[in-house]
Amino acid sequence: MQTSRVVGVLLFALAIAACGGDKAAEPAATEATEPGAPEANAAPGLKAGPGVDVATKTIRLGVLNDESGPAATIGKPYAVGKRILAASANTAGSGLLPDGWKVELVEKDHGYNPQKSVQSYNEIKDQVLLMLHSFGTPNTLPLRPMLARDGMIAMPASLSSEMAKDKLTIPFGASYEVEAMRAMDWVVAEVEKAGKGKDTIKAGIVYQKDDYGEDGLRGWKASAAKHGVSVVTEQTVTPGQRDFAAIVTELKKAGVTHVLLTVLPSASGPLLGTAAQLQVKPVWIGQTPAWVDAFFKPDVIPPQVFANFYRVSGLPYWGENVPGMPKFLEAYEKHGKALAPPDFYILMSYTQGTLALEIIKRAIEAGDVTREGLLAQVPKLETFDAHQLIQPINLTKVPYVTTTKTRVLKPDFANKTWASVDAGDWATPAVLQ
Repeated sequence: MQTSRVVGVLLFALAIAACGGDKAAEPAATEATEPGAPEANAAPGLKAGPGVDVATKTIRLGVLNDESGPAATIGKPYAVGKRILAASANTAGSGLLPDGWKVELVEKDHGYNPQKSVQSYNEIKDQVLLMLHSFGTPNTLPLRPMLARDGMIAMPASLSSEMAKDKLTIPFGASYEVEAMRAMDWVVAEVEKAGKGKDTIKAGIVYQKDDYGEDGLRGWKASAAKHGVSVVTEQTVTPGQRDFAAIVTELKKAGVTHVLLTVLPSASGPLLGTAAQLQVKPVWIGQTPAWVDAFFKPDVIPPQVFANFYRVSGLPYWGENVPGMPKFLEAYEKHGKALAPPDFYILMSYTQGTLALEIIKRAIEAGDVTREGLLAQVPKLETFDAHQLIQPINLTKVPYVTTTKTRVLKPDFANKTWASVDAGDWATPAVLQ
């Protein structure tokens, strides 16, 4: 495909994905009825709070997601990940919950709208024990006063360092700020390995104008300062933006050699397509949310658009050779294959959800399945690894510093997977050492 056709293909394909080209799978459980007074049914010695029916050993969990807004290309598979997790937890012998216990999901689509997120939260808050996930930083931040009022944990579908500052918004991986720091370390290492000086690096960033973007910008600039590298241009995008010609033109004027992408897939695809058309070819480093596995499909985006693309992340990729992957893939085959094709965000969502279930499991075993009982278990998690899927995380202190280790990967389009690159091993950013 000629590069002059790339942008049109990208915009058409991504618009279909964002607007729901494939019909979203039906939720595993939708509007739940009021649970009543669960403590009245509690077994002797077991405290229970809202969202817990001890008589049937059922726990209702809230899900606030984006399946219709600008992040739907991520939100749809993210929803599937939680449905797979719920089905797995409800399978005898899964080990995700104590024997006999099961979960129900109470799901809401906020469309990446903070006001609708608040509305959705208020509609289901009395029905659930915790929010199994709240999708997106801008949609979770306005919930904080209500979470504090209700003593409610909300697991953010976000790696924003802002989330880590509040004991009720519990992260599960390295922050976007840490990813950005690590990306700059990798850039410097690669340039020096090629026998060039750091003064040849002209770093740029394209970032979303919100907490996610600010996190990436802060980390990129802090690491650049550590290495003595100049950040020559900072460009911003808004969720749902489609025209990137002006941004690419500015990157070209600045002569960028390396660009960090702190954006959503709906921006990174068209941006790289526009850059290919205008013959702007820096090294691109996308943060975790900048990629979606649909990019592996040549009919969505020609692979040559990603010739200079890398990704920095602290999370596993689909099918990676880690001890916990076979169990996850088995769960996907059994509970998720009919809902959606393989996708990184299914895995990311499932992985995040295992943290919530671990907290709930410990609370049941401790005899206190209230919101206060859940929160009491959080600081006891010092080396949780999502059943051998991720680097161990630590939740013993607030602000949470789960982990500082990430790595840089390059897409392998022939095999629809990822390959580690030189200097791409797990590492803590130099600025934090």
